[in-house]
Amino acid sequence: MFENLQDKLDRAFKVLKGQGNITEINVAETMKEIRKALLDADVNYKTAKTFTDDVKQKALGQNVLTSISPGQLLTKIMNDELTSLMGGEATELNISQNPTVILIAGLNGAGKTTFSGKLAKFLKEKKGKRPLLVAGDVYRPAAVDQLQVLGTQVGVPVYANIASKDPIGIAQEGIAEAKKNGQNVVIVDTAGRLAIDEALMNEISAVKDATHPHEILFVVDSMTGQDAVNTAQTFNDRLDFTGVVLTKLDGDTRGGAALSIKSVVNKPIKFIGTGEKMEALDVFYPDRMASRILGMGDVVSLVERAQQQFDEKEAAELQKKIRKNKFDFNDFKSQIQQIKKMGNMKDLMGMIPGVGKAIKDADIDDNAFKPIEAIINSMTPFERENPDAIDQKRRARIAKGSGTDLLEVNKLMKQFNDMRKMMKQFSNPASMTKLMRNMPRTR
Repeated sequence: MFENLQDKLDRAFKVLKGQGNITEINVAETMKEIRKALLDADVNYKTAKTFTDDVKQKALGQNVLTSISPGQLLTKIMNDELTSLMGGEATELNISQNPTVILIAGLNGAGKTTFSGKLAKFLKEKKGKRPLLVAGDVYRPAAVDQLQVLGTQVGVPVYANIASKDPIGIAQEGIAEAKKNGQNVVIVDTAGRLAIDEALMNEISAVKDATHPHEILFVVDSMTGQDAVNTAQTFNDRLDFTGVVLTKLDGDTRGGAALSIKSVVNKPIKFIGTGEKMEALDVFYPDRMASRILGMGDVVSLVERAQQQFDEKEAAELQKKIRKNKFDFNDFKSQIQQIKKMGNMKDLMGMIPGVGKAIKDADIDDNAFKPIEAIINSMTPFERENPDAIDQKRRARIAKGSGTDLLEVNKLMKQFNDMRKMMKQFSNPASMTKLMRNMPRTR
């Protein structure tokens, strides 16, 4: 995400590297490169020009402190302006009504149905709501089946009327069903439509008029770049939607939609989709996204994702086992599964400051844990609980059973034992004090 833009912004900042102060000449040269980088990222031209003009105006005349360089100062100004460009702060969903009606709109293939399932899971698990999904797409084959499968996955009921081809009636029936069963959020998934299709645009306007939704979310594929922004403008003219959802931000996207859409339609980005899994939905935080675009990482989001997956009670039990040196392969496998739930590995590593740039060309496979899991799955329950009992004979059998070789099993055993020693050392305050005391001191 945003790798190409990051590279080009880095090159632009190099214009100021080694400069003792900010002048109109070196800032103008830097802004020219930044504007070019934004246009290459498919940012709206007017947005790019206004943005660079604002940055230039704020940069000129700034006193560069002795502790920072002009490049660092410009990065700070860029970070503040990017945050402002994308909305300034996160915008909450309006879900205080009972029931709250949320209408989902967008183009064909933007990911509306998948987002509807993700939103239902988000509202159920993080907001304590009781959502109902309504299958309002009467045109796409298997659209109802897809929503029902997603509903089952996230544990949320789905209202569907396969005998009807009237999306207005289905939406109204779904709301009535929610009131009857005590569900307090109704998510109406609608058919994808082209902005130029007048009949379908009239239809979704009619659904809006009939259901009086409290939120209208426009779902857009971020990989379509500037086209996404133009489409958003057309839909907003008809629906006056309340927020934008950017999907497929884990793909090879240039980032133009994320940077342009707020300034063009003046509606906040409320969510971003970062993968196909039902967990891969994040609230959009402009400040965090700005930091990631500038290669500064996003530690807050990384910690939040970890907190979502790691159970406090389970963590306390695990700490007890580590202190007693009882950490085993069952615990190790459990930790791997929790990490996998956090999302795409390259995306996660990119949230660590400084790491994103270092791994931008690296091919980090999300299946990297598979051989490790295969080796652990080939162990007997006794072996998983008693790693020290795994001798060479057992290792050879495990290698054969897991489809790996003895070298890989030996490597995993060494890494596991090293990790166990380190975890035990870090869990013991006395050992930590001794370790710190023995560390070499710099003069």
